[in-house]
Amino acid sequence: MTKEERHLWYDFLRFYPVRFLRQKVIDDFIVDFYCSKAKIIIELDGSQHFEEKGLIKDKIRTQKIQKRDLTVIRIPNNLINQNFKEVCEYIDFCVNEATKQ
Repeated sequence: MTKEERHLWYDFLRFYPVRFLRQKVIDDFIVDFYCSKAKIIIELDGSQHFEEKGLIKDKIRTQKIQKRDLTVIRIPNNLINQNFKEVCEYIDFCVNEATKQ
């Protein structure tokens, strides 16, 4: 895991009340974090994801994953480093919305 992935895992997702898995294999991909109850995948993106090749690769990957009725949340690494609390609140909001009955 990257530094940002470790930070999100150990300081938030690991003890989150809705279970997340890390480094989950889905189809031909290894996603950063996966929540089966909310059908959410969280991907943390470093700078290479914002270059042309990375953007194209991520778009294809996201489209394939979404065909499984999963939502992909992409979070830039710099947001983990600069606005960790807000990132956690956003993830919590997304999970709560997805698990509403």
